[in-house]
Amino acid sequence: MESGCWQAGERSVEPLGNPVVLVAAVALVDADGRVLIARRPDGKSMAGLWEFPGGKVDPGETPEAALIRELQEELGIDTRQSCLAPLTFASHAYESFHLLMPLYVCRVWQGAPTPREGQKLAWVRPLKLKDYPMPPADIPLIAMIRDLL
Repeated sequence: MESGCWQAGERSVEPLGNPVVLVAAVALVDADGRVLIARRPDGKSMAGLWEFPGGKVDPGETPEAALIRELQEELGIDTRQSCLAPLTFASHAYESFHLLMPLYVCRVWQGAPTPREGQKLAWVRPLKLKDYPMPPADIPLIAMIRDLL
């Protein structure tokens, strides 16, 4: 009996022609249940789009270590691995690479998030995240965050 996803007609997954890029992201959630997003600055790819803080995972680095490093570099805040709870992930094929992005939730950090790389920051209610233009890989993550919060 064939049903559901089996009827989609897809038989197998084709091998990727582009490199897989591992990026870790985090939904920082404040005491009011708002989520921090950052607007990509001019001069960067996808400039003007809003995204969850994070960045590329360096070779030999775990996604959690990358987030701790990126949060310090980009926002001037400190957190610990035990404060990062995995929520979901995105897998998206862009034109020149395939993005694999685990998304964590963090409710505990030290310091006040401050833009250090020319980005703009916004604390947004989960139901309003859909009102901010985001990169294609980030869009499916909105529903997961909304359902969690």
